Amino acid sequence: MSTKAKEGIAETIRTVIWALVIAGVFRTLFYQPFWIPSGSMKSTLLIGDFLFVNKMAYGYSRYSCPFALCPISGRILAGEPERGDVVVFRHPTTGADFIKRLIGLPGDKIQVKGGVVYINGEAAPQEPAGTFDEIYARQGSQGNWPRCANGPVGEGGLCQKERFIETLPNGVKHDVLNIGTGPGDDTAIFTVPPGNYFFMGDNRDNSQDSRFPTAAGGVGMLPAEYLIGRADRIMFSSAGRSLFYFWTWRPDRFFKAVE
Repeated sequence: MSTKAKEGIAETIRTVIWALVIAGVFRTLFYQPFWIPSGSMKSTLLIGDFLFVNKMAYGYSRYSCPFALCPISGRILAGEPERGDVVVFRHPTTGADFIKRLIGLPGDKIQVKGGVVYINGEAAPQEPAGTFDEIYARQGSQGNWPRCANGPVGEGGLCQKERFIETLPNGVKHDVLNIGTGPGDDTAIFTVPPGNYFFMGDNRDNSQDSRFPTAAGGVGMLPAEYLIGRADRIMFSSAGRSLFYFWTWRPDRFFKAVE
């Protein structure tokens, strides 16, 4: 092999390495890809949705930048999380990545009564909005079955959940689903400690969130340092067990804003 050919190969290798380094830094500092693995955020997010998490929305945490690049305090806030944001965070005990909607801010008193969320004593009103319909079949790479309000439903049948539009105190409107009566439909009053947040899934009867303690598989009150970033837009979506099953792609969800 000639010297010129060797130099060309070496330059190609250097280019690839630099590209990988830049991509890694970009992912570490700014955006992180995230696949939706479960149905806890239906109908806002579906199993198989793929999105990028905006890691700069709230600043740095120990989970959103390399240790060497983070300040000693572990966090610099670029912006405060807002009620209604859809947030990816690290579970405080298992370390798994979760995605839920921010319902309670530091100092808030949160309670659920009859499936309705009360924030500082005021109900977040829910307006009936028909049903959320899907086929009763295994979903995603984990092959989970959806839960249905009209169950039992046979495979291939129509699985339905009641849909409501919930309005939070700051005017944010979003869909919530109801399957039936569950342990999270009536709770005690939770007081969110300083520097902590209260999260809930939009699929209210299928979400382990801040209504449940970490010892029971829930999230509990989440300290700010565990926030990773805000989910802003779905980039791609596939209803199949693999993204290569192109016949299961959902083009209507490509580049869809997360609301």
